[in-house]
Amino acid sequence: MNLRSGITTGTCAAAAAKAALLTWLGEKPAFVEIHAPAGKVLTVPVSSAESLCDGGRAVVLKDAGDDPDITNGVAIIVEVLVRAGQPEIVFSAGEGIGRVTLPGLQIPVGEPAINPVPRQMIETELRALLPSGSGALVSISIPDGERLAKRTLNPTLGIVGGLSIIGTTGIVEPMSEEAFKNSLKPQISVAKALGYNSIVMVPGKIGQDFAVGRYSLPAASVLQTSNFIGFMLESAVEYGIEEVLLFGHLGKLVKVAGGIFHTHNRMADARMETLAAYMAAEGAPQAAVKAVLGCTTTEAAIPILQEYELNSVYSILAQRASVRASRYVFGDLRVGTAIVTMKGELLGLDDEARRIGGRLGWTIV
Repeated sequence: MNLRSGITTGTCAAAAAKAALLTWLGEKPAFVEIHAPAGKVLTVPVSSAESLCDGGRAVVLKDAGDDPDITNGVAIIVEVLVRAGQPEIVFSAGEGIGRVTLPGLQIPVGEPAINPVPRQMIETELRALLPSGSGALVSISIPDGERLAKRTLNPTLGIVGGLSIIGTTGIVEPMSEEAFKNSLKPQISVAKALGYNSIVMVPGKIGQDFAVGRYSLPAASVLQTSNFIGFMLESAVEYGIEEVLLFGHLGKLVKVAGGIFHTHNRMADARMETLAAYMAAEGAPQAAVKAVLGCTTTEAAIPILQEYELNSVYSILAQRASVRASRYVFGDLRVGTAIVTMKGELLGLDDEARRIGGRLGWTIV
C-alpha cells in the first residue's frame, strides 16, 4: 500500500503567511503554492483568510498525510502585519507556539520556536509580495499547541509554552524513522550546551521520570532514545560527549547486553534468551531457565530470578550492556548501565554506572 505524504508545520505556516498577505493585497486565495526546500512546488489549501487594516490573517489546517503526527489536523494561524519603511521580517510567538529557553538549539534563547528553514520559507514567500522597502511582523499561533506540546520532546529541549514550527524539506514522509531519530538528536546538543559531558540515556518517558524524580539525576542530562539506542550513542560521540549512563527497564537493556541497538520488538528481541543464558552461566537450574524462557515479558521473569536467588544476574547484564555499548562506538564513549523494574526499583548496575551516576549527583546506596 502506498502511503500518502503530508506537509510540515513550516509549510503550513508559510502557506498561511502567503495567504494572509495576498488577502491584504486584494486576493482571497483558496489555495496557495509554496516552494518547498525539497525542490517541489506544493499546493496548499487555505481554510480561511481575512484582511486587516495593515495586513492579513489566514488559517491552514495541518495535513500530515498517513504519518501519525501529533499535529495532524491542527489549525495553524498566521497574522502578517506590513511595516512600511522597516524592511526586516520579524517573527513572534502567538498562542500555542513555544519559546526557546535553553541553549544548544538552532534558535537562540528567548526566540519563538520557529526553526530556520520555516523562517526562510516564510521570508521567501513574503518578499515576493511585499511592497518595496517594507517588512512584516509575522505572528504564528496554534490554539491547542500548549496542550499538545506536553506530548512531545519540547519540555525536555527547554521549549516552553507550546509547539515548534519545524521541517527541513517542507514535506512529511509517512512513518519516517529518519525524521523521528532526528527529533531525538537535539536533546544532546542542549545537554552539551548546558555543560554536560556526562549524560543519561533512557528509552522512554517512564525511565526519564524515574531517573529525575526518584534518583535525582539532573533533568537536563537525561535524554530519551526511544528504540534508537545505537543511533543516540553515535550521536553522542558526534557531539563530543565523554560518558553515558544507560538507565532503563530490564526489557530494553537486556537487549543491549545481547548486542541489539535498535530495540523495537519487530527488529530484534531475544530478551528471554539473553536473560536465560546469563542465568545459566551463573548456575541456574534447568527448571529456572525453562521457566524464564516460558515468560512473555521480562517483568514476569523477575520473580523467578528472585525465587532462585539469581539477582546477581542483573549487575552482570548491566556490565555486559556497557561493554557492548562502548564497543558499538569503538570505545569513543565510557558507558555505564543501570537496570530498573517498571516501578522504578533498581535491579542492578555496574561500576561505571556508579561512577557516572555519582558524577551527576546520584547517591547510590
